Parts: sequence; C-alpha cells; structure tokens
Amino acid sequence: QVQLVESGGGLVQAGGSLRLSCAASGSAFRIYTMGWYRQAPGKQRELVAAITSGGSTHYADSVKGRFAISRDNVKNTQYLQMNSLKPEDTAVYYCNARSGPTQWDLKDYWGQGTQVTVSS
Repeated sequence: QVQLVESGGGLVQAGGSLRLSCAASGSAFRIYTMGWYRQAPGKQRELVAAITSGGSTHYADSVKGRFAISRDNVKNTQYLQMNSLKPEDTAVYYCNARSGPTQWDLKDYWGQGTQVTVSS
C-alpha cells in the first residue's frame, strides 16, 4: 500500500508561483509513473503533468511552459513547480503514483488533495 502526502498548496495572486510536493511511502514495489491531477468545481479530474521513473515528462497543453514536474527517485518524492499562475488553475491538486510488481501490473494510488487558489 502506497501512502502519498502532499504539501504546498495555498492562495496566490495571478502571475505568482507555488510549488507542490508529494512524498510516497510504504511501497513494496517500484513506483513507475508519478503525476499531478487537478479537479475544479463542477469539472472532471484532469491530468496536469506526469513523470516516469526515467524522467520522461508529459504536460497538459494548458500548463506547458508554465509548470515543471520533477522527481527524486531516492526520496520517492515528486514536485510541481507552478509559475505564471492563472485564475483558471484554481483547483484541488491530487498526487498520483502508479506502482506494481511489473509495468504491466500497476495500481493507482492517490493523495488527499491540496487546494490551489489563484486570485485575479
């Protein structure tokens, strides 16, 4: 069972920056992909960014050039640096990790979520 603990959310003005962190613990298997999702009120949860254990990254088009995901495989911790924040980035941000005995047998784990609010 993987436990994910997020930190770093908060209130920021438009144009500002925030850094989210997510620490994973308790994994009996390798953690393959880690990522960040977000869910705004009345909307579906969407992928923001993801990173593989090898460092390959993927971003939603809406955050490309503004957000940067990174990962420390030794600490099993991932980060999301969010710059040039916009009011539409306001959402609850969830940490995700995919872990399992092989890359073909993975299970999703989720953090509790952290609120990010961007004021205009």
